[in-house]
Amino acid sequence: MAHYALLDNNNIVTQVITGRDETDLPAGVVSWENHYGEFHGQICRRTSYNTYANQHLLGGTPFRGNYAGIGYRYDTDLDAFIPPQPFPSWTLDETTFQWAAPVAYPDDGLRYNWDEALQSWQEVTDGL
Repeated sequence: MAHYALLDNNNIVTQVITGRDETDLPAGVVSWENHYGEFHGQICRRTSYNTYANQHLLGGTPFRGNYAGIGYRYDTDLDAFIPPQPFPSWTLDETTFQWAAPVAYPDDGLRYNWDEALQSWQEVTDGL
């Protein structure tokens, strides 16, 4: 079993489907990416359920940066699925294919949310 991402004309993931393994090709099928893409009328790219932040969760070889999700963008130059940018000030780490805040998350065991206007992490106090 393999997973495939269907992309719109802007390379944004619109759907992720489960399909046949890329090596399980019956007569007349050259590529499952091509087959599923033609069937759905969209671009199709295989994605790995076990890849996150350019690491394979089971110790294998990571594939295309991240498991695709709806709203992710497929970057053809990086050959990677990129999650949506959470805030305008965050930059893409092209090693992990994750977004990084301009200020590191505090390492003090407390919970924080990013405040884009203040460009800083604000402690979550649960309304107390």
